[in-house]
Amino acid sequence: MSAGGCTECKNKGGCDHRKGAMMAAIDDALERLYPGRRWADRDEAAAFRAGVSRAEGAQLAGLLAPRLKALTLFRPGGEDEYCDYVYVLCLGRTPSILEIREGLTSSAGEGTGEPGGASHDTGDGEEQLYLRVALSSLARFAGVQQVTMRLRRDGGDLVITEAPRGGVFDPILLKRLQSLVAVLAELDIRHIDFGEIIEPPAGFDPGDYAEHYAGAPAVANYLFYPQPCSAVTTTILPAS
Repeated sequence: MSAGGCTECKNKGGCDHRKGAMMAAIDDALERLYPGRRWADRDEAAAFRAGVSRAEGAQLAGLLAPRLKALTLFRPGGEDEYCDYVYVLCLGRTPSILEIREGLTSSAGEGTGEPGGASHDTGDGEEQLYLRVALSSLARFAGVQQVTMRLRRDGGDLVITEAPRGGVFDPILLKRLQSLVAVLAELDIRHIDFGEIIEPPAGFDPGDYAEHYAGAPAVANYLFYPQPCSAVTTTILPAS
């Protein structure tokens, strides 16, 4: 896990074994999906056959809500992404900034949202902390990042930013992360330590990635989504 350190951990041998199995699974998936070892040169016949379905993503959100005692929300990925998301609200009140952004309202502790135009009474400058689970549509992998969402007012408009980090680092999130990983295992979805997939894979050709995004594609970009792992997104909700 990305949270904390392992220098003094007495279970390091077991972690090393699990890490080896995880890296082997990642290597197998990359070879299956990108036999030419080149960005954007994916074997489409091999893609989208062994991933996590949207029905499973919604199921995961429903299972996590009572286990983590938190608001959870399933959100399908964008058109250019090859993953779906489950968000877990860890620090913040409801209606959450996420619910406001998505135009949903749900009761705290429930795993589904119903349309309903959540009220915009969230305070100006409010900040909330989430665990964001990316569920790959290409392999039975889940990558977890901590995400900070901020809301501010610009005139009558609401400006919402989502800022992910390259893994999970804050100790306050560790207990929920451990419970989340246990639920993933129950669904036969492999948890991928995000800190291990934020660098480019060795021996892969980045292709034209730099023409669309800065730098070279990380392993996460081959398995989950194309944008940089720490890319900040901004959503503006007009006053109307």
